[in-house]
Amino acid sequence: MPRPASSEVAAAVADAHRREWGFVLAATMGVAGDIDAAEEAVQDAYASALSTWGVKGIPRNPGAWLTVTARRRALDMRRRAATAQRALPKLLEPEEYSGGSEEVGDIPDDRLRLIFTCCHPALALEAQVALTLRLLCGLSTADVARAFLVPEATMAARITRAKKKIAAAGIPYRVPPASEFHERVDGVLSVVYLVYTTGHTAPSGADLMRRDLAERGLELARTLRALLPADPDVAGLLALILLTDARRDARLDEHQEQVLLARQDRSKWDRHAIAEGVALLREALVTRPPGRFALMAAIAAIHDESGTWSDTDWQEILVLYDLLMEKWPSPVVQLNRAIALGFAVGYAEGLAALDALGAEPQLPDTPILPPRGLISCPGLAGWRRPGWHSRKR
Repeated sequence: MPRPASSEVAAAVADAHRREWGFVLAATMGVAGDIDAAEEAVQDAYASALSTWGVKGIPRNPGAWLTVTARRRALDMRRRAATAQRALPKLLEPEEYSGGSEEVGDIPDDRLRLIFTCCHPALALEAQVALTLRLLCGLSTADVARAFLVPEATMAARITRAKKKIAAAGIPYRVPPASEFHERVDGVLSVVYLVYTTGHTAPSGADLMRRDLAERGLELARTLRALLPADPDVAGLLALILLTDARRDARLDEHQEQVLLARQDRSKWDRHAIAEGVALLREALVTRPPGRFALMAAIAAIHDESGTWSDTDWQEILVLYDLLMEKWPSPVVQLNRAIALGFAVGYAEGLAALDALGAEPQLPDTPILPPRGLISCPGLAGWRRPGWHSRKR
């Protein structure tokens, strides 16, 4: 069999990093003993792939090959440092590993163990979400920082502190017992939500969307639903992701530029996903008061069930944003509420609310919000900040 070209190998490794990083790291954690060792072993596996695949060919299952290689590397590291390892806090007792198969085991459970480890209540919620995005999804620190609207240096320090706290506290690498689920579930839901939204509108890179991350977020939400079928917040999160993802085929035109919601071809929307999302939303809204994901899902449902843009019930959307502000006050929610206010009440009121947000320190780099003083046209529908409504790559 002819050897693959170096460019073909590089592309395969890059694709495996994008698609398989979280799988490989989560599986390697079972033998590594701590987060830093697992990351090092996985990084070594990817480096080995660059040279080995060029000689032996690209494996049929790159994720399985990387998992086997990383786990073997982690075991070697533990054996060489056995004495030092006994003196360090451990996340878990090492698993037995035969090393003889390239089949990856129960991947969803591996990833859930990693999420629940990172979402331990001993960590601040922001650190829980950031650490899991970094570890599970392989996002760069810069990408995670953009998702949180903070400087990269701040995020790097936050991730480092979180890792050290996990090691020092000996936080176990496991899915917690049922009695502990609900004290950690909000952090876990936040992680899954940000995994999806980071893929839905990628913070950097060549593409507007990273379908691998969006699909991973949807898959994780379904896995959580299977674990917690009676939890209304889990139902609300899955409903939100489904109702948002239902519009994906209409979001880009033939030039890969973003199509505004008002101009999307609604015949391309996935009606099966919308129906499933609405059914889940009904379950989530049984709880009073409804959670933040249920409220966001309700807003998405109004858009999805509107036959045309002009049919959109902006008054109801505004009411939902007011409820969301009570449940989850944030500058981004304020920004979206201001837009809804413009359509529900009047453009002048919406523009005034947007202008008031110009001094909000977390929003200057948000592409929807114009610099203070630029809001001068008579209506939201006519205003454009250059580049905000499309991302041509």
